[in-house]
Amino acid sequence: LARSGQLRVDGARVKADTRLPAGAQVRVPPLPDAPPKGERDGLSDRDAAFARRLVLYEDEEVLALNKPAGLAVQGGTKTVKHVDRLRSAWGEGPDRPRLTHRLDRDTSGVLVVARTRLAAMKLSEAFRARETKKTYWALVKGVPPKREDKISTWLVKEQTPDGDRMRIAKHGEKGADHSVSFYRVVEQAAAALTWLEMEPYTGRTHQLRVHAAYIGIAIAGYLPCERQAAVAFSQ
Repeated sequence: LARSGQLRVDGARVKADTRLPAGAQVRVPPLPDAPPKGERDGLSDRDAAFARRLVLYEDEEVLALNKPAGLAVQGGTKTVKHVDRLRSAWGEGPDRPRLTHRLDRDTSGVLVVARTRLAAMKLSEAFRARETKKTYWALVKGVPPKREDKISTWLVKEQTPDGDRMRIAKHGEKGADHSVSFYRVVEQAAAALTWLEMEPYTGRTHQLRVHAAYIGIAIAGYLPCERQAAVAFSQ
């Protein structure tokens, strides 16, 4: 509810770590009815089978899932099918796996899910401490200015009529977060296409797409990135 902006404190959106001052007015929307007791979060046998087909690796501690593009990791307004819900395929209560990180809805990739409380704690800490290495492959339109480089910008979430998006912000702009990515050219696929290896040091929403647009290229097949390039500002 907080992530999708449905929780409000004194009329403003809040994050999960927001501290409430004395006298604050908190608005919580009506919550949906809980599923019948014993029902796996309303998960059908077909959805459960789909969830299990995503498994790349499995042991007693972790699951590695092959998340396809278009599948959200967590739910929100009008998002009813997501990985968070599919966790019920492996059980409920203490047997339900725990999310330890996220991928954007439109990004395909490996999602690591913990099967025990200890594994969740260790994985979450590893992601927080940036001890994990995340590598993405991207086919981009255009040629980057350098064969390999670091991209350092400030990002801010902007509310638009067609939904929230991230854009490059000016240094010191209110609500902006610092973001850093590294890239390396793997191969020049064609005159107008380049295969990149990209590593996000920070994990901001849509970071790699916005960073690609910032240096004058666009991840192929993702139109919003081209629109974001038009609103990029110098740091």
